[in-house]
Amino acid sequence: QVQLVESGGGLVQAGGSLRLSCVASGRTFSLNVMGWFRQSPGKGREFVAAITWNGDGTGYGDSVKGRFTTFRENTRRTVYLQMNNLKPEDTAVYYCAATGDWRIRFTASEYGYWGQGTQVTVSS
Repeated sequence: QVQLVESGGGLVQAGGSLRLSCVASGRTFSLNVMGWFRQSPGKGREFVAAITWNGDGTGYGDSVKGRFTTFRENTRRTVYLQMNNLKPEDTAVYYCAATGDWRIRFTASEYGYWGQGTQVTVSS
């Protein structure tokens, strides 16, 4: 079993920054690509970012490129999502996800493990 726990969400004004963290526990040796998704009310789960095991590969959704950065510290079994220049449309529940695949994956169905989510609210 794998457990993922996100933290770092909150309320921030437009233009501000937040850093989300996701700590993995359990059978973490089976994990490779770690991803971030978000979901707003009435919408599907949207790909935000992902990173490979050794950090040499990343992928970002078009709406966050240039503003969000993901990185990981494997010794701490933690992946981060640094969010800068936040906009009201970034408001959503943000989820950490993981897969044993070695390649960056962009759809939610390709990730087998999920955290409980953390709320991010950006005020205008």
